[in-house]
Amino acid sequence: MGLAKDRDDQEMMLKKRNEELEKALEESKRREAKMISELQRTWERLRVAEEAEESLCSQLGELEAEAANQARAYQSRILSLMNELSQARNLLHLTN
Repeated sequence: MGLAKDRDDQEMMLKKRNEELEKALEESKRREAKMISELQRTWERLRVAEEAEESLCSQLGELEAEAANQARAYQSRILSLMNELSQARNLLHLTN
C-alpha cells in the first residue's frame, strides 16, 4: 500500500505542478497579448508622428521659400528707394 500511496502522492504533485504551469502559461499569453496590443498602439502613434513630421517639414519648406522671396522683394525695394534718394540728393545739389 505504501507504493500506491507514493504513486498517488506523485500523481497529485504532478497534477498540481501541471496546473501551476498551465496558469503560468495563460498569464504569459495574457502578457504577450497585452504587449502586442501596446506595440500596435505605439506603432500607430509613431506612424501618426511621422506623418505630422512630414507635414511640418513641408510647411517649413514653404515658409522658408516665402521668407526668401519676401527678403528678395524687400532688398529690391530698399535698393529702389536708395536709388530714388540718391537721385533726389543729386537734384538738390544741382539746384543749389
